[in-house]
Amino acid sequence: MNMYDIICKKRDGNALSKEEINFFIAGYTEGTIPDYQVSALLMAIYFNKLNREETYILTTAMRDSGDVIDLSDIKGIKVDKHSTGGVGDKTTLIVAPLAAACGVPIAKMSGRGLGFTGGTVDKMESIPGLKTSLEKSEFINLVNSRGISLVGQTSQIAPADKRIYALRDVTATVENLSLITSSIMSKKLASGSDAIVLDVKCGNGAFMENFNDACELGQLMVDIGNDDGKQTIAVITDMSQPLGKAVGNSLEVIEAIETLKGNGPPDITGLSLVLAGIMIYAGGKAGSMEEGRDLAEKALTGGGALEKFRAFVAGQGGNAKVIDDYSVFQPADFSKDVICEEEGFVSEIDTRTVGFASRNSGAGRTTKDDTIDMAAGITLYKKVGDSVAAGEALATVQGSVALKVRGAADELKKAFRMSAEPPETPELIKKIIL
Repeated sequence: MNMYDIICKKRDGNALSKEEINFFIAGYTEGTIPDYQVSALLMAIYFNKLNREETYILTTAMRDSGDVIDLSDIKGIKVDKHSTGGVGDKTTLIVAPLAAACGVPIAKMSGRGLGFTGGTVDKMESIPGLKTSLEKSEFINLVNSRGISLVGQTSQIAPADKRIYALRDVTATVENLSLITSSIMSKKLASGSDAIVLDVKCGNGAFMENFNDACELGQLMVDIGNDDGKQTIAVITDMSQPLGKAVGNSLEVIEAIETLKGNGPPDITGLSLVLAGIMIYAGGKAGSMEEGRDLAEKALTGGGALEKFRAFVAGQGGNAKVIDDYSVFQPADFSKDVICEEEGFVSEIDTRTVGFASRNSGAGRTTKDDTIDMAAGITLYKKVGDSVAAGEALATVQGSVALKVRGAADELKKAFRMSAEPPETPELIKKIIL
């Protein structure tokens, strides 16, 4: 068996065998197959696609390229939640304590920011002292004792995906359903949970802008998860505008805390309750998703979810005073408002532009070695459908470097489109795939 023949086979549109896919993944992970041959195979896959069986084999081969976490020492049904990425998406920080407050053990591994999207680990690290890297025994003990632990993904989880994604990123082979599915699901299957809830974003701030493409991706990931014996549910949700009003690390943590206090924006609150309800159902603590949502709402209004968040922060060494005193967060030295020049209604927000503006304010990375400014980011005052007067602020950009803040504000201004009449507001939850 050799890569030349495998490349030719897929170039000609034929299905690859399990042995051929395993050979390719093992060889590339071990460094015996060069980048140029893998690039050629990825391009052949991009054009000729993989069928469902090939996609499942590729996913499990990538899963088995590193550690597969054993969480059997944690009592109960472990439920993982994953978002395909968005702007202002801080739902993990809300749904995890909501589900944990209802008795679902939350042992979750999260990632860092990518491109114009933020990362949960980066947001968590804006809390002074909070550790996102724990020994496995400490991780398991926290879940058993406090019901929740959120940590960063280790380099030993699906290392083949890390190498292949870096190559896809520079060879224009990212946008392929099978390659996206195997990248996401290899990590989810390796993370040890019993059930998986997927938040598949759709819109101008998502990797899958088209609704049908998002549904196809969601269905494929659900099929792969179920094929591996894990109950998997996907929710197709809107990302045609930022989620909530805060974009940036400490700003999003503050908004998550406010949501757990019952003061969150309607969109982030509503979506979090639906996702948490599905997690509670998948975790066996409710007989239906609707009942799960009701239990999540009780955990929100009764304060149980906020206390779970407090237990999570304290358990991982963070300063839990941030929950009651936001001045504990790193302050921003500079800010600049984005002013509306005409009266009307916000008809559209280019969400990717908002994401890139937040990144350029200092809240994200342009290279992997960049240091994040935890105080940087954007606060939105207006969303799609809101009326605006001339001279009124649409948003504020903040950060620690004046030049970055000014540049990001100029960029952010281009994200807003205005109309004389109120537009239709997008539906937040579009479809649930079982």
